[in-house]
Amino acid sequence: MVREKIRIRFSKTGDLRLISHHDLMRCFERMLRRASIPYRSTAGYNPKPRLIFALSLPLGISGAEEVVELELNEELSADDVRQRLCRQAPPGLEILSARRIEPKTTAHVQSVCYRIAVPGDRRDCLPEKIEALLASSECWIERTRPRPRKIDVRPCLLDLRLVSAALEMDIAVTPSGTARPDEILELLGVRDLLEAGAILERIKMELADECAAPPCPEIASGVKGHES
Repeated sequence: MVREKIRIRFSKTGDLRLISHHDLMRCFERMLRRASIPYRSTAGYNPKPRLIFALSLPLGISGAEEVVELELNEELSADDVRQRLCRQAPPGLEILSARRIEPKTTAHVQSVCYRIAVPGDRRDCLPEKIEALLASSECWIERTRPRPRKIDVRPCLLDLRLVSAALEMDIAVTPSGTARPDEILELLGVRDLLEAGAILERIKMELADECAAPPCPEIASGVKGHES
């Protein structure tokens, strides 16, 4: 029986961005055990804490306000959970907040925002490219996994903007898919920044139950695609 369900916001930065999502899950498991938090476990021969991450973070990308939900089998305040986890968190993992949610509530990501630093000599041509991309009715990209196909990611591209020395990308997340930040960089002709060592950051994650406005009807159908 689920007594409590806690939604935790955390950041994953520094060298910790180089660990996989699977390793992040194991890190949280160790933190929960060391913090003596009465978590609810999965069934089976190899029980695990019932941890649900709202959206996995790709390897190499840092996260400023990621979301994980934890089920408890005993009553424990959200602030107590936060303080206990803070004491066990490794460098690069910061527990930002924790709050109680209804047991039947599940995080559904509505949109995310990515940011990447852009050198001065590459920024001059970006405003024109951004304007053209946002004015386009379709933005087709090619994906090879799990099978070769073409995808129109324009329905998921909400906004692009230059803020100081960085490019920010607002991307919708739909049940049928989403756009990847490196794909948007490719469309803008600056994907090589990643190869040059620029770091992608996921600086914002909006959840459907935390947003006052419902998802835009234009993006309800998600990305469009067809086989190559």
